[in-house]
Amino acid sequence: MKKLIVSILCILCLFEVKADKGMWIPMLIGENYEQMQKLGIELTAEDIYSVNQSSLKDAIVHFGGGCTGEMISGKGLLMTNHHCGYGSISELSTVDNNLLANGFVANTEAEELPVPGLTVKFLQRMEDVTDVVRARVGDAWGKDVRTKVSEVTKELTEQYSQGGKIKVDVRSFYSGNKYYMFLYKIYTDVRLVAAPPESLGKYGGDTDNWMWPRHTCDFSMFRVYSNNDNEPADYSKNNRPFRPAHHLPVSLKGVQDGDFAMVMGYPGSTQRYLTSYGIDLSLSEFNPSIVDIRTKRLAIMDEFMDKNPETDLAYSSQHASVANYWKYFIGQSEQLKKLKIYDQKKAEENEFMEWATDTRRRKKKYKNLMTDYLTTYSRWKPYVKQYIYYREAIGAPTVSQMAMAMLRVKSMVEKGTSGEALEKTLKRMRGMRKSMVAEMDLGMDKKLFTAMNQMFYTDVPKEQHPDVFSSDIFTRFGSDNWDKTFEDYTNYVYSKTAFLDGDVFDSLCTSENIKTLLEDPAIAYVASFDENYKKNYADKLTNYRYERFDLDRAYQGALLQKNKGQLMSPDANSTMRVSYGSVKAYKPKDAVSYNYYTTADGILEKYKPGDKEFDLPENVVELLRARDYGDYADANGNLVTCFISNNDITGGNSGSPVINGKGEYIGSAFDGNWEAMSGDIAFDERFKRTISVDARYIFWVLDKVLGGRPLMDEMTIRNN
Repeated sequence: MKKLIVSILCILCLFEVKADKGMWIPMLIGENYEQMQKLGIELTAEDIYSVNQSSLKDAIVHFGGGCTGEMISGKGLLMTNHHCGYGSISELSTVDNNLLANGFVANTEAEELPVPGLTVKFLQRMEDVTDVVRARVGDAWGKDVRTKVSEVTKELTEQYSQGGKIKVDVRSFYSGNKYYMFLYKIYTDVRLVAAPPESLGKYGGDTDNWMWPRHTCDFSMFRVYSNNDNEPADYSKNNRPFRPAHHLPVSLKGVQDGDFAMVMGYPGSTQRYLTSYGIDLSLSEFNPSIVDIRTKRLAIMDEFMDKNPETDLAYSSQHASVANYWKYFIGQSEQLKKLKIYDQKKAEENEFMEWATDTRRRKKKYKNLMTDYLTTYSRWKPYVKQYIYYREAIGAPTVSQMAMAMLRVKSMVEKGTSGEALEKTLKRMRGMRKSMVAEMDLGMDKKLFTAMNQMFYTDVPKEQHPDVFSSDIFTRFGSDNWDKTFEDYTNYVYSKTAFLDGDVFDSLCTSENIKTLLEDPAIAYVASFDENYKKNYADKLTNYRYERFDLDRAYQGALLQKNKGQLMSPDANSTMRVSYGSVKAYKPKDAVSYNYYTTADGILEKYKPGDKEFDLPENVVELLRARDYGDYADANGNLVTCFISNNDITGGNSGSPVINGKGEYIGSAFDGNWEAMSGDIAFDERFKRTISVDARYIFWVLDKVLGGRPLMDEMTIRNN
């Protein structure tokens, strides 16, 4: 295997696109330019990515670490999705001043609200460092590869970081067959400017999530601030709006079926080269486990959130996060089965093996590759539930989260750490406990604690259980009635833990009394799961991941060789990418056709007064019924709300701008469609669609609903 990997590291090819699929490296977008021209782009490759002049890349930001945003004015005004800004808007809201429910707009800089902890990253440039990394990696494999790459990253950071002003990030592409270095500036003074009422920004809720047709006005606006030199700076009243090297002009002309559409952003993760063994693992173990746990969590959260407005506000962001990928994994499993992706992968692997064994040299290198995949997956499969339930279930209750955070303190004490280092950590723990308990619904937390323990005990193989079940729970509370046993244990933990009493916790969370605190029943509880996992299963996961990396490096390297002279997009890895395609309608099944856009008429058709997902503010209903669309109506007098295109996106692209052939902003991408939920694993050219909120709908809400017309004066707006 070592010789195989070393030889494959020398294969450095790129591929040719024949469809619209692909999340392309912006520095290399010139390789795709001919295809983009055929689809209608009027820009040059240099207009998209350049280090010598301003380009589109200078207007695109990594927002908050998990979304994308774009500069839409020369004064640091940033557009992203409502669901990307959701957590920030929620944090700034109170029951008496509920920005999440009522919406918000700041027409002056003085009215803008600072968001502590929110950051945006601007890409300065990227560079191919494959030769540098390869020289250091040599014939290393497994964990040693990561160590070597970390060493190179450290050296490059010293060379390029300018004393910490620049963030240096080295990323693997094609599973270690290529490496690129990304240089960023990170801005930390970011302020909320505008957000629609949640009823519009999240219109349709979980019901419409991942579905088309859609009528969600999924946007929010922030402003990035800098010091007087336009450089990053911590929040200060003396900071000034950031001046981007490029901002996107806004087109209110609208789109037509077949129009060129480009998406730029930071897609998080795809697995387009996952083998059939990975598909089997996802369908049999991984996806069902996540769905089962989150189904239960959401049911409990809904029960308590529906009864209490304070609980609803406190848990709104967490609920949205849990629900989003709950539905995602349901849809992914359904479409993987429906589209027979397992069979497709098997066919691809059979074709690959025919090529791989066609010559003596290739046969020697690749003949055992698929067998090695089977062995690796088979070794890990029995422990997937342990991993998922430990991560998703045991850490769900707030008390468990606080107790898990204290495990770091436990480790420090066991290692004999004392003095300033310990005191700083204990101070953080006291602050953490206070903030987390302040928003905790005790009844919900106890019910989650009981339910998650029951699920772990029932669903995870008994031989993989931590000692706490046998040595504490059933010993202390009996085993005749499981429901009562777990409820009694919950009541015991919550009545005895110091986490729920601030005075007691603060007195114990000190260097003098910390050993007493570490005997807390909640800490003992999570420690049992943690020790069980780390002692028996953490190494299995680590070995599985390193074996997968080595096999994937070999497989993708071989595919590069097999398809030499063609283009192939690398998997997404939270680095800037370009996706291009067309605005495009589709027919998902017999007798069903979907148009490429929706209108405000559909908002009223779905409207249900008092409904949690489809209610609307009275002023919005009045405006819609009066068809008061102003300058934002199309040629037929309709207000277009959303549109679809066949761009290739995934999580992390939320908030990405959709850009027309002239380089103008025409909307924000916010979702994918149900019929292509398998897209992170297998791109389906027939059904894959990106759902975007139309710029005209965004600015209608900003102007007519929020009263934010003055903000538009600083933008470059075009109507033709």
